[in-house]
Amino acid sequence: MERVRLFKSVTVGAMTGLRIGLLTLGLLMSGEASAEVCTTQSQMAPADRDALAAAARSLAAKVQANDVSGLRAATAAEYAKDFSGIGDVVGSTSVRVKSGTPKVEQVYVLDATQLKPGANGAASDAQFFCSLNRSVAEADFLISGLAPGRYGFVMVDVPDGSSPWRLSFLLRQDQGQWMMAGFYPKPLLAAGHDGLWYWTQARSMILQKEHWNAWLYYEQAEILLRPTNFIQSTHLEKLKAEQTTAAPPALSEGVSTESPLVVKGADGMEYRFTGLGVDDSLGKDKVDILAHLKVDQIGDAAAARKRNSDAMAALLAAYPEMKKPFHGVWMFAEAPGQNPFATEEAMSEIH
Repeated sequence: MERVRLFKSVTVGAMTGLRIGLLTLGLLMSGEASAEVCTTQSQMAPADRDALAAAARSLAAKVQANDVSGLRAATAAEYAKDFSGIGDVVGSTSVRVKSGTPKVEQVYVLDATQLKPGANGAASDAQFFCSLNRSVAEADFLISGLAPGRYGFVMVDVPDGSSPWRLSFLLRQDQGQWMMAGFYPKPLLAAGHDGLWYWTQARSMILQKEHWNAWLYYEQAEILLRPTNFIQSTHLEKLKAEQTTAAPPALSEGVSTESPLVVKGADGMEYRFTGLGVDDSLGKDKVDILAHLKVDQIGDAAAARKRNSDAMAALLAAYPEMKKPFHGVWMFAEAPGQNPFATEEAMSEIH
């Protein structure tokens, strides 16, 4: 059965699961940043580790209980002032984690007390390089617009049957108390498999010359393995390098508005795809392909639905290997100044 999504805004958010950074501090894309001090859990004082872990467990319990007011009270003052949207995020996350027992997985102290404001007086960008177990492996935090202070980052895993989740928290120490400064919930599985499984499958697909499938499976692996957008690591860099090396020629420059993937349909119509990824929102036994289609006008629903279907068929005709490892295709038709029009069809429905 075809599934349709109608949107009230042009923002296409969490189509690959709930990948939301509430109170997000953002990804550092450019510009200079000073290297601040990172302390990993194996290097920090037990009192710091225990205090951070306890604060994160308390926050996780509030998420499980859908206690929005309690979370707000435990949030740093400047972030608590604007809590718009948190109710929906916490509510949808609470349903998924309410019966699990939170377990603290990783703890970091991020010391930005010496961070200086930018030349214009605005909050600066900060970098934290965290050596893991005194090895060459690193976890790096690249955070923009960070106010001076002492921060912590804690990952809390919540196993809940067949659907484990990770609740990551950015905390800031205010008057001796660890207060929430960021909340980043995400699932640890997609279609029943974790990130390492998708990474392994991607490598196998390369050996089978299925480079399109491998590229998309690498994409799913990264989604599951990256705690939040402002974290990079040695392992994630290795994954990204493998994905880049394995990319088919048409994807060597990526897929974007500036560099669309152009596919011609059976009727000669050209379809311009500005994005290609994966989606697990339906919770099927396989993930879906997610494609963004550039159009001049959305048009009426019937015409838009047919165009989406034709674009799906053209994509699979051009790259038939994708029919096997995916459940179906989500197609988002996007026109300037208009709401996106999205439909999903299973592989068996696409002709």
